Amino acid sequence: MQIGKAVQNAMNDQIHKELESAYDYLAMSAYFAAANYSGAAAWMRAQAREELGHAMKFADFLEDRGGAVTLKALSVPTASYESPLAAFEAAAAHEAVVSASIYALFELAAKEKDYATQALLQWFITEQVEEEKTSRTIVDTLRQIGNNTSGLFMFDRELGRRGQAG
Repeated sequence: MQIGKAVQNAMNDQIHKELESAYDYLAMSAYFAAANYSGAAAWMRAQAREELGHAMKFADFLEDRGGAVTLKALSVPTASYESPLAAFEAAAAHEAVVSASIYALFELAAKEKDYATQALLQWFITEQVEEEKTSRTIVDTLRQIGNNTSGLFMFDRELGRRGQAG
């Protein structure tokens, strides 16, 4: 069954949000690299790649269902932050916005009785639980570290391990 127009439009909006997320995380990576936090820069770069993958997953699904992918212009992302904590707080807030968007898309798919889209979105819902937990954990850790430069250095190295794996 071909995808309905309402779900197609909402899915295109979600593709845009995922691409904006990738763009935001790439900008955060550049911020961290310029501030000599190579681990956080690598972590954010891996996050940008993951968000790009999410956009592609939505685009592939839309095309598989006979829908049309319609791309929109991306906003200029924030380029600097007051602190590493502020950058990760922005990332955590952004993940909550993305989660809300996916939940709204799921509600629309349910209303439209679009079972295939609901099945796809189950994966994204589970993914967003993980994304929100991870970003909250990083924010909580950075709050505990505060201005302790040794703690920031050690945590930056830990964040870099994810960038090497991703």
